Amino acid sequence: MNSQHTIALDVMGGDRGPEVVIPGANLSLIRQPEIRFLLFGDEKAIARSLERYPDLADKSEIIHTDVSIPMDAKPSQALRKGRWKSGMWLAIQAVRDGKAGAAVSAGNTGALMAMAKFCLKTLPGIERPAIAAIWPTVSSECIVLDVGANVSANARQLVEFAVMGAAMAHDVFGQKRPSVGLLNIGVEEIKGLDDIKNASAALRSFDTPFEYKGFVEGDDVGQGVVDVVVTEGFAGNIALKTAEGTAKQIGAYLRAAMNRSLLARLGAFLAQDAFRALSDKMDPRHSNGGVFLGLKGIVIKSHGGTDATGFASAIDLSYDLAREHMVERIADNIQKYHATLKLDDVA
Repeated sequence: MNSQHTIALDVMGGDRGPEVVIPGANLSLIRQPEIRFLLFGDEKAIARSLERYPDLADKSEIIHTDVSIPMDAKPSQALRKGRWKSGMWLAIQAVRDGKAGAAVSAGNTGALMAMAKFCLKTLPGIERPAIAAIWPTVSSECIVLDVGANVSANARQLVEFAVMGAAMAHDVFGQKRPSVGLLNIGVEEIKGLDDIKNASAALRSFDTPFEYKGFVEGDDVGQGVVDVVVTEGFAGNIALKTAEGTAKQIGAYLRAAMNRSLLARLGAFLAQDAFRALSDKMDPRHSNGGVFLGLKGIVIKSHGGTDATGFASAIDLSYDLAREHMVERIADNIQKYHATLKLDDVA
């Protein structure tokens, strides 16, 4: 197997395990026939699911393990008990050993982060990895990080997130000088926690290779005000889940409105193409998959409750990043940014 075309999957991770992972892998295979898979988990359960997808079975190798990480396990407990044996660990290890270009899991976020950091190690100069999500906006897309890896972050770590996010935006969006903003409760410099204000002051004082725009608020994210939105994982995860819930809420409102009367149903029929485009744009499944930035390898965290369509999106993202050697290019950018920013001077 060509490692850059091979994706390692933690099949038993997430709320429904093989019921979602295997159909999702098949959807991704249909879109990208050259992709191959290493499937880690219960061999019998995986084989049963693969019976419906013979083409996927031909492109996959099953590696059996009967150890899986519970969704409610503490990261330290998962690392202690699941290391060396769990599907989550083995998928990450396949990336470390060069057998796969990326690993994808819908399992326990804290456990995945702990194992990925322990197994792959962080890039030089990075204290903590962060989960970066590609977020749809009214104009295009932006990158938001951290969306769940760290429940808190100090000023230096927020600056590191800005560095990593800008590096990713440079390569993913082709932005020569990405714009970066710090998520805050207001745009005024006097607002916010000390760590956020200190990070902002540091970013303003440096000659950064990206354009620091200052503070942005929650409603700026979807407007595409900046290419990269930086926050700690507590607020980032809440923002992510709120956006997903709002998209579902608006969808429910539209469906109810379109079925309210015969005239409304007729109008909905005539505008079905527009509504379909809107639905696709707002569907969180199409942007499912968070990248663990800062690691010496590609690990993608899928939403634990997603369906096959959402999991396929996470696989597609992992495949694109592996194929384009994103880790190497982002590492180069991060080293350049670190040299410019002199992060050791940030408290």
